[in-house]
Amino acid sequence: ISMASLTGKIVLITGSSIGIGRESAFLFSREGCTLILTYCKDEKEAADAAEKCRTLGAPEAFVVRLDVTDDENILGAVKKISEKFDKIDILVNNAGVILWKPFKEQTFDEIQSQCRVNYEGLVKFTLACLPLVKETIINIASGAGKEAYPKLTTYCGTKFAVRGFTQALAQELKDIMVYCVNLGVTATRMTGFEGIHPSKVAEVIVNTAKGAYVLESGDDVDVWDYFDDAD
Repeated sequence: ISMASLTGKIVLITGSSIGIGRESAFLFSREGCTLILTYCKDEKEAADAAEKCRTLGAPEAFVVRLDVTDDENILGAVKKISEKFDKIDILVNNAGVILWKPFKEQTFDEIQSQCRVNYEGLVKFTLACLPLVKETIINIASGAGKEAYPKLTTYCGTKFAVRGFTQALAQELKDIMVYCVNLGVTATRMTGFEGIHPSKVAEVIVNTAKGAYVLESGDDVDVWDYFDDAD
C-alpha cells in the first residue's frame, strides 16, 4: 500500500486535551501536521497539549473551546476555525462520554449527556465543519457499537448510531473518505486507565488517515485487529 504523507495537513481533533485525542494530536504533530485542538472544560490541559504538539513538530497548534452539546458554541467554534484556516484536511471526531450503570438506574440527564456528546454533537459538528473538510473524516466509536454490553445500554446505542451515521455519510460524500475507528477497552480517564494505552489507539487513527490499511469509505477500523491485549 502506498501511504500518503501527512506533512502540512491540517488536522482537527475534538476532545484532544486528554486521552486518545491528545495522543493522536502528538502523533499527527510528529508527522508534520498543523493541529486544531478542542477542549470542553480544561483550557490549561489543552494549552499544554498544544505546546507539546509544537515541540513534536507541528508548525502550528490552535486551541478552541468546543462544547458539542451547545449549538451556538459549535457554530462559534467553527467560525473561529474558518477565520484562521481555509480548510480542514482531516477531521477526527473523538469527544465522548461513557456511563457504566444498569439501565433502570440511569437518569434522564445521564441518558441525554451521552446521546448529545457521543452522537448528536458529533453529527452536528461534522455538519458545521463539512464546508471546510477536504479529505478524511474519522469517527471514533467502539466495540460497544458492534456488540451490546450490559450496563452500557445508552452508550451502546450511541456507538451503534455513530457507525450507522458513518456508513450513510460515506455513501453521500464522494470526495471525502469517512471511517469509523472502533475502540476496545482503552486506558483513559473514561475507563479508570485500564486497557490498551491510548498511544496505541492513536497509531491506528494516524495510520487510517495515512491510508496504511486497505479500506473503503464507510468501513470500520477495529483497533483490536491491530494489537493484541499484550501490546
